[in-house]
Amino acid sequence: MGSRASRLLREEEIEEIKKETGFSHSQITRLYSRFTSLDKGENGTLSREDFQRIPELAINPLGDRIINAFFPEGEDQVNFRGFMRTLAHFRPIEDNEKNKNPATEPLNSRTNKLQHFSNRIHSKYVKQYLG
Repeated sequence: MGSRASRLLREEEIEEIKKETGFSHSQITRLYSRFTSLDKGENGTLSREDFQRIPELAINPLGDRIINAFFPEGEDQVNFRGFMRTLAHFRPIEDNEKNKNPATEPLNSRTNKLQHFSNRIHSKYVKQYLG
C-alpha cells in the first residue's frame, strides 16, 4: 500500500504541502497512505463516517469535536489537502518557526492556530446571535 500512496501523490504536491503545513516528505507520504486506507469509497475524500471508523476516535470523548475540525461549516467531505491543513493545526510548534516571516508561516504556527480558531469561534457566535 505504501508504494500505491507514493505513486498517486505527485512530487510537486508533496513539496506544496510541505511548505504549507511544515510536515516532512516522509510524514506526508505516511499520512497519505493512512488517508487512502481510510477512504473506503476510494473517491479521494473522507467523510465523517470514515473518521468514525477509527477506533481511537470512536471511544474518545472529544472524538466528535476532533472529527468536526476536519469539516468546514456545511462540508461533508475532506480531500487530502484539507486533511493535511487540519492536521497541521495539531502539530507542535517548533522553536525555529517562532521567528519566521508571518506571510510564510506554516499552518501550525501559533499565530495561524489562534487566527484559525478565533475565526471559527467568531463565525459560530455571529451565526448563533444573528441567525
